[in-house]
Amino acid sequence: MAESTKLSTFLTSNKLNPNRVLAVSHKLETLQRSDRTIKLQKRKAKGEEGGEKKTTEKPRSGRPVTPRALDTALKGGTISGPTKQRILRAVNYLLEQKKKDKVELKALF
Repeated sequence: MAESTKLSTFLTSNKLNPNRVLAVSHKLETLQRSDRTIKLQKRKAKGEEGGEKKTTEKPRSGRPVTPRALDTALKGGTISGPTKQRILRAVNYLLEQKKKDKVELKALF
């Protein structure tokens, strides 16, 4: 791996395992019961004409970071914005566990 990207150098400098990032992403992004109720309420409100009640809560995406996407990000390929956000969420969770400060998206990509 001749080229090192911002993400790969950040993970190695903070001693974060890419496999751990995948596992944490799966844990964070998996749909919970509360997420399914939010989606159900949105669907029901969409069917009604006078849907005044607007929910400001957003459910989880239900789509964790895939090994292929993380590999592409580590090699410096192009990945979508939502995938970058998912990686950022997982990395910040791991940093929080190590009692370190959270980072912004520009620090990783």
